[in-house]
Amino acid sequence: MHYAQEPVPAFRAPPLSCDAHFHVFGPAERYPHAATEPLRYAPPLAPLADYMALAAHLGIERFVFVQPSAYGRDNRCMLDAMRETGIARCRGIVDIDDDVPETLLAEMHSSGVRGVRINVSPVKPLTPGFSETMLPRIRRMDARCAELGWHLDFLTPGWLTEELLPALAGLRCSFSLAHMGMFPAARGPRQPGFVKLLDLLRHGDGRAWVKFTGTYRMATPPDFADAAPMAHALLEAAPSQIIWGSDYPHLSFADKVGSVRLFNLLADWASDETLRHKILVDNPATLFMF
Repeated sequence: MHYAQEPVPAFRAPPLSCDAHFHVFGPAERYPHAATEPLRYAPPLAPLADYMALAAHLGIERFVFVQPSAYGRDNRCMLDAMRETGIARCRGIVDIDDDVPETLLAEMHSSGVRGVRINVSPVKPLTPGFSETMLPRIRRMDARCAELGWHLDFLTPGWLTEELLPALAGLRCSFSLAHMGMFPAARGPRQPGFVKLLDLLRHGDGRAWVKFTGTYRMATPPDFADAAPMAHALLEAAPSQIIWGSDYPHLSFADKVGSVRLFNLLADWASDETLRHKILVDNPATLFMF
């Protein structure tokens, strides 16, 4: 992997830094795509070795694999990569059926799995009331994750994140929101849904977590400057509940963004070295039980 067209990292990640959200993709003949809906992107070949080259370049030493939508609920590619990496250094977020056997959950836990993904297309158009259709699965997964000490990981468009916030506030287990909750940065940190998220972070019981991931999915290119006020507001509200992830290999945005450039945004959002240590080391160690 080459970074000749990108700037150098703005800082060296501190020891035990964690990438809390990335994907791997293996050869299609071994890991066929299993999505139940039309894919928004052509799944790339993004093997573990390529990702690890990026991680070494940035100084990342801990890893949280996230099941990509292209594989549906076939988690084999991710689980194989986790076994190769070793449980001392990695964790995983799977996508599973509601009625998955307890034996399989126990096996996944021993492999380092610590969460279940709830994934709705980030480009799904506004559909008022759609969150109601999600509640049976969310409640079932909440009960099962609570028993294991896992959390729920949500990727939902901003309008749906806002709809779900009341239900999320009542969950038994912890939960994380990818891509800053997918609230459009162009609407600023005072948009109603984002204000509700900040209120939950400030006045909740610490079970809500927000990921600095996929900035290009919610902010305006080429420099994503409108994401900065959102990031600053989140860090002011709950600095101990923010984690960072590369969202590698960036999928449908891969030809528009660079991994190092995205990493460097964190230097602008969290210029204090102590704060970056919380985001990259302390916070993910707590959530993922490293």
